[in-house]
Formats: sequence, structure tokens, C-alpha cells
Amino acid sequence: MKKRNDIYKNIGQKIKKYRKEKQLTQVEFAEKLDISISYLSKIEAENCNKSFSLDLLVNIANTLDIDIIRFFD
Repeated sequence: MKKRNDIYKNIGQKIKKYRKEKQLTQVEFAEKLDISISYLSKIEAENCNKSFSLDLLVNIANTLDIDIIRFFD
């Protein structure tokens, strides 16, 4: 079973990947999500140790126009 921090790290890396595919900067994406750039930066960081809510993950998936399940593949 994966550690909790590993799960957040993997999801954070996928968020970053899909954001870049949509050609959004962190600033643009944070604004669309109505979160701070520092929070988004921590979520996407290689050594992510920041937890986030399911509500935020749903919002991220909707903003990126992807199915939330893609974060768990």
C-alpha cells in the first residue's frame, strides 16, 4: 500500500502534467481555481507534502476538462 505522501506526490505531478498540456501557467491555473499560487506550487512540487481536499481535486479536474480518475491511473 502506498504511503499517503506518495499518493499526494503522484497526484501533484499529474496535475502539473495536465496543466502544462493545457498550456496554463501556475499563475493562470491558480486564478482559475481561486487558490494561491503558493498553494498550487506546493501541490505540484516534486517533494509534495501538501494535502488537499477532494473538492479541490474535483475542481482541478473540471478546470482541466479531464476525468478525475486520470489522477489515480
